[in-house]
Amino acid sequence: MTLWKRAVGAIKDRNSIVMASFSRKCSFRNPDLEAAIIKATSHDEYHIDKRNAQIVFSWIRASPISLRPLVWALSKRMEKTRSWVVAIKGLMLMHGVFHCKVPAVQKMGRLPFDLSNFSDEHSRSSKAWGFNAFIREYFAFLDQRAVVSLEQEYHRKTDERSLMVQQLLKLQKWQSLLDMLLQVRPRAHNMRVRLILEAMDCVIIEIFDIYSRICSEIAKVLLNIYSVGKNEAAMALKVLQKATTQGEELSLFFEFCKEYGILNANEFPTVTQIPEEDVQELERIIKGVSDKTSKVEKDSKNQMAIVVREADNAIVEQKETKGALKTIITEKWVIFDENIKINEEKNAAPQEPTATDLLPLIPIDPVPVYNHYEIPDLITF
Repeated sequence: MTLWKRAVGAIKDRNSIVMASFSRKCSFRNPDLEAAIIKATSHDEYHIDKRNAQIVFSWIRASPISLRPLVWALSKRMEKTRSWVVAIKGLMLMHGVFHCKVPAVQKMGRLPFDLSNFSDEHSRSSKAWGFNAFIREYFAFLDQRAVVSLEQEYHRKTDERSLMVQQLLKLQKWQSLLDMLLQVRPRAHNMRVRLILEAMDCVIIEIFDIYSRICSEIAKVLLNIYSVGKNEAAMALKVLQKATTQGEELSLFFEFCKEYGILNANEFPTVTQIPEEDVQELERIIKGVSDKTSKVEKDSKNQMAIVVREADNAIVEQKETKGALKTIITEKWVIFDENIKINEEKNAAPQEPTATDLLPLIPIDPVPVYNHYEIPDLITF
């Protein structure tokens, strides 16, 4: 950035702050909050004002009614800007707002501004195309993330489908979000600048969060796979196949990030690939279980059905015969003919990112990630 461009950008930011200070405080305008947003999304690509970003996050956490003036001020700034610097800072700020864990933010539905066709007008197209593509991809992910959050909040209250179907649909949406995240990356040689590296740190943290949720949810699904029907088993198989593909893509993505110099990529746990033979074995087992499950339902009067389910921290085993029902509650996993190591995996100490690894612009609480995830041996009859 030339000295002239920096001076022009500083003048624009100062004028915007002055204009915001003269505005009247009302339900959709807050001069102090607007000033903090302008400073956090300044035109200076060499400086990231994390202090004012944290002020914005504090406003949202302390008073959810601040969401309306924040949406108004940030939308107005994003719609007017033609600077890739301001656009990326605005997306990072919005990303951080999503992680403030405010219910009103989760119910937003869509981003309040549109950068799907963003184009920088302060640089030549030959130099700006990489930044334009990055902003469009980053915006597309955040916009879809907002939609998924709203849908999950709605379905949590109204969905009457089985718990397994809800889990599988949730997994599919998370996997779709992960696909969109993996598209957010610098694609031009002139993008090795601090602001892009900071934005990619935000992306890495988000991948850390979503991928750990996917691993945890897949483990829950596999534990109950034998109590579902053919349709649910088929959905589970597709999810597992998708997870196999995404594991390979994640490994390549993190190798790219490490070579590019993105700090948080070095702290991400190694992605353990799911062996192809395990997927093939799961295909055979699901087919067999589906057939045997149907047979058990038809001959339930003459045969004994065994159901293993998770209840809080215990395992409830129900043995149902023609005239009696016996329930045994145990704190340990039941060991069948094949030695199942699920309990060891479940009690393994999860790894958490250290505080210094988290980008202040994205206030994400550390969440467990299963960095050495293996498919447990499934129950055979």
